[in-house]
Amino acid sequence: MQTVVGGAITAAAAAGAGAGLWWYAAMWPQSQIFGPQLIAGRDPMEAALTFDDGPNGDTTLRLLDILAEHDAQATFFLIGDCVRQQPQIARRVAEAGHLIGNHSMTHPVLAWQSAARIREELSGCNAIFEDVIGAKARYFRPPHGARRPAVLRTARELGMTPVLWNVTAFDWNPISAEEIAGNIDRGIATNRRKGRGSNILLHDGGHMGLGQPRMPSLSATAQVLAKARAGGMRFVTVDAWG
Repeated sequence: MQTVVGGAITAAAAAGAGAGLWWYAAMWPQSQIFGPQLIAGRDPMEAALTFDDGPNGDTTLRLLDILAEHDAQATFFLIGDCVRQQPQIARRVAEAGHLIGNHSMTHPVLAWQSAARIREELSGCNAIFEDVIGAKARYFRPPHGARRPAVLRTARELGMTPVLWNVTAFDWNPISAEEIAGNIDRGIATNRRKGRGSNILLHDGGHMGLGQPRMPSLSATAQVLAKARAGGMRFVTVDAWG
């Protein structure tokens, strides 16, 4: 009996460890277990501002104004369905010289989806981009950061480089601009100590639909741009890194 129980405990422990490793590989933004993904460059004085889940009406337009005031370029990972609903704003993002990336058509957790659904989400988003801005995306960020080998393989088959991040603003939570900026500042400081660039995850929209309140994110962006530039930080788009 002890042998049977002990074997069951060992099997359960192994299964738990395997599940934990799979979750880490699928959800931790800096994990490379499922294959190479672009995170950031090696210059600790470089940072990329990346914005997910847009376009989002006046919020995205105000963000474009803030970036222009600071002469900064950013990377926008747009949801295809939001682009379909607000094509004129997506075009404004592209016309301002920012880099546009694919964030899927409807923002599902792709790690749990079938291979057919994954391809539909990514190719559908790129088809919308071609119609609206005249070009497919060359970079892809999985919604929620959730991926598995099939997600990364499909992105590459469609000519896109998967991109994650190494600074999380946590701005999807109802927190203040000061808290968001503090999260970013701490993330940049950590990366600088480690001798690497910073890929900053922010949001100008939300996957629940248009009209998501993101003004604290915009205010935090202005704060970070002013402070980082004063300290010699250079802002790039993710294509500068690969």
